[in-house]
Amino acid sequence: DLLKSASVAYIHYLSFMLCFGALIFERISLRPNPNRKEAISMVVADIVYGVAGIALLITGIYRVIKFGQGTEFYTENPLFWTKIIIFALVGSLSLYPTITYIMWAIPLSKGKTPEVSTNLWAPIFTNLSEVIRQIAISLPSEITLVVKEHPVKLYQLQNQNLLFF
Repeated sequence: DLLKSASVAYIHYLSFMLCFGALIFERISLRPNPNRKEAISMVVADIVYGVAGIALLITGIYRVIKFGQGTEFYTENPLFWTKIIIFALVGSLSLYPTITYIMWAIPLSKGKTPEVSTNLWAPIFTNLSEVIRQIAISLPSEITLVVKEHPVKLYQLQNQNLLFF
């Protein structure tokens, strides 16, 4: 029974490390226009992340129910529930990239490279005006945010209302 308990614990910890490593690899590897090899490696990393996440969940359930310190110990512990909430948040936040990687299978199976949209690269920061406003709001009152626009963009905006700036 001790060997089974230790094995489940080791698989649980290994799964966590694989999840973390796969997410870091995906983030570092994400490029606007990945080549075929890079795209395949990102899809493989996402598969590793998914399998490790499922293993983490299953071994975690086993540790709570069968091999841990008793169900009451965990369910009454706020740190346990914090970890469960973080696991659920990370899992739900990774659904969009995972679905995107699944959709990459179509061009990859045809020998093409997938197109990476800016929404995948930075899904939260697609409205730059709003990002600038949020940064300005979060700064202390004695600090002024100065935004320098690229000269090409200023040329494009010549005939538009520049009151935003």
